Amino acid sequence: MTVLREFQRLEAVGIWRPSPSEQRRDVIVSLGDATLTITDMQDRPLAHWSLAAVERANPGEFPALYHPDGDPGETLELAEDEVTMREAIEKVQTAIERARPHPGRLRLFGGVAIVTCAVALLALGLPQTMRNQTLAAVSEVHRKAIGQALLGRIERVSGQACSTPEADPILKKLADRTGVRRVVVLRSGIAESLTLPGGIVLMHRTFVEDYEDPAVAAGAVLVEHVRAQAQDPMAEILDVGGFMATFRLLTTGEIKRETLDRYSETMLSSPRPAVDTEALLAEFARAAIPSTPYAYARDVTGEATIGLIEADPMAGRDLAPVLNDRDWVQLQNICG
Repeated sequence: MTVLREFQRLEAVGIWRPSPSEQRRDVIVSLGDATLTITDMQDRPLAHWSLAAVERANPGEFPALYHPDGDPGETLELAEDEVTMREAIEKVQTAIERARPHPGRLRLFGGVAIVTCAVALLALGLPQTMRNQTLAAVSEVHRKAIGQALLGRIERVSGQACSTPEADPILKKLADRTGVRRVVVLRSGIAESLTLPGGIVLMHRTFVEDYEDPAVAAGAVLVEHVRAQAQDPMAEILDVGGFMATFRLLTTGEIKRETLDRYSETMLSSPRPAVDTEALLAEFARAAIPSTPYAYARDVTGEATIGLIEADPMAGRDLAPVLNDRDWVQLQNICG
């Protein structure tokens, strides 16, 4: 979106408090890709807020007081003279809101007609049709906002995502090489990996800390890419939320926080589905990454992953490394 590019380098000084029982801290606030990033004065990340879920607690008063939706205990103060940042937050939030699906034509039939149609669809066994229509209506901007909101809910369980000023650009390189929008490394709370809407791939720290070859971490991302192609992460949210979550998203463009929490609990505690070997090999070929390192990382004997070893599409080729040695060492220390 043009409005996001317009403000993507904007920064301001603010005062942040993680909870009512903790001290207020001077911070730097940066406006990013539909998120607010809060860092300390040494440029160390403290929090990431989804702009779609930021609320102002005191409209028209100063200093402006913001908090994440549903968590008024965590606050951010912006002084009256931080006019550009306040206006940017409002402008980006407006752009996100306008990008959400607004099915006005359905409302023309009135509330009674909507409820009648919903009951008829349910009675006739056609919720799948509504689910498919809903998935088609969700814009990419909305998917990114939902994915960011989900990440925030997951971080309440897993702890804040690993991040350092040196390693974050390297994660961006890994995301670009594997064809996803963003890669996030978590300390705990996730067994292996998980794809969120909006192209966010979560990965357990062991994929970067326990192996010498960055192709292993890249393989974990490619596996999630294959899973996301086979099953839309938004569809998984709707499956967990059920018919009412689908109906709410279709008619209002919103998903309840309770649905996101239920999805997080379900996905973090469930084993990830296996992927088709041929589809995964095609992903390794597309990204020009060898599949053998990932295969041996999953099974040191190679017996369970023999297909990825014998049919490695990059075997015998002279390839550019996934990451150079310096970048890989920096990334291995991201959770340090």
